[in-house]
Amino acid sequence: MRNIIISKSKNFITTSDFEFVERKGVGHPDTIADALAEKLSVEYSRFTLNNFGAILHHNFDKVGLLGGSSYVAFGKGYLVNPIRVLLNGRVSTSFAGKQIPVRKLLTKWTKIFFKRKLPIIDVNNDLCIHYNLSSQSSPGKLYGKASVKNTRHFFFEPRGIDDLDELNNPRANDTSLGVGYAPYSNLELLVLKIENYLNSNSFRKKNYWIGSDIKIMSFRKKNNYHMTICVPQIANYVKNLQKYKSNLNKVKRIIKSIADKHNPSVVEFKLDINTRDDYKTCDLYLTATGSSIESGDEGLVGRGNRINGLISLLRPTSMEGACGKNPVYHIGKLYNVAAQEISKNIYKKYKIANSVYLVSQTGHNLLEPWIINLVVPASFGDERGLKKFVDNQLYSIPILTQGLLKNKYQLY
Repeated sequence: MRNIIISKSKNFITTSDFEFVERKGVGHPDTIADALAEKLSVEYSRFTLNNFGAILHHNFDKVGLLGGSSYVAFGKGYLVNPIRVLLNGRVSTSFAGKQIPVRKLLTKWTKIFFKRKLPIIDVNNDLCIHYNLSSQSSPGKLYGKASVKNTRHFFFEPRGIDDLDELNNPRANDTSLGVGYAPYSNLELLVLKIENYLNSNSFRKKNYWIGSDIKIMSFRKKNNYHMTICVPQIANYVKNLQKYKSNLNKVKRIIKSIADKHNPSVVEFKLDINTRDDYKTCDLYLTATGSSIESGDEGLVGRGNRINGLISLLRPTSMEGACGKNPVYHIGKLYNVAAQEISKNIYKKYKIANSVYLVSQTGHNLLEPWIINLVVPASFGDERGLKKFVDNQLYSIPILTQGLLKNKYQLY
């Protein structure tokens, strides 16, 4: 059995007097960057798996977006200058001497992504794609007679399956930390429920005016909830200021209704929405596309939600940007997903609040984390059973790869 450390604590968010929870909605530039990076990783992994029998080395976790500019008025909105897409990262460009049309594929997948994410834009004219891709491996590529067996030379141009050492010897690519926790608090669940509802297909089909760049910042003091929410509107469907105000009032009613049904024990629910709006000067959250990426804002992988879709500021967290990382052995993705899944399973089996920390050492066995730390309530007594349960869970880490290729796990 692995060396698993169990720590006891009396302090969990579920019993705390206060908490802060943030979520950047699906149309926020940082969330879009995360989603694009993961889209490219999944598509590239599927492509190389289908064509060469293995997922080749890559990472798109440094993808960035630079905002364009737009024309916005009541009843009309369009892009004036394109959104700049920075495809940063590293990628294998060949396998066994056969070239991979990387640029062509990434361009295709990026356009498909934006056509679905921001359907108002013209992907052929409103996107400017910049390629900053490398095929250089990490340090370790020595030259000379002593390094004749070193496959690092062929890391991004493997001569065949034998150059993919991780297939037989899965090793951590980095020294890093993955964390997970369960259960979610009532406030965390409420934040997810509100944003998911407002950005749901069913709601948007009936309310064309709502943009996707919805952002929620929330605070709880005991059973008093306070939320500040930004909700963009799409200019084409908002003819005047009166309609703009009417739409916001509708959103307020919906949010308060969701909150009332979610947790009837809330003593006070205070809601502020679009706090920068100035009706006198028409400084409004009115957009052409529904996202601030159209007007100078930027998005970068890893700056947004953690892999559970939230930024819970008093919870354990990892600063890793999981999206776009290789799903076979990149710790910043696998250990975060594994820790979250293990924590959920601990809660399901033992019904206890808990946190899971997994720490790797670069080059060491992927299935043998350097540190495995579990934080459980002070009153918990079955330490031996818990250690055995978690030890068995860790064997399933390689299975996560297939789930990631099927978009099974929340990553942003």
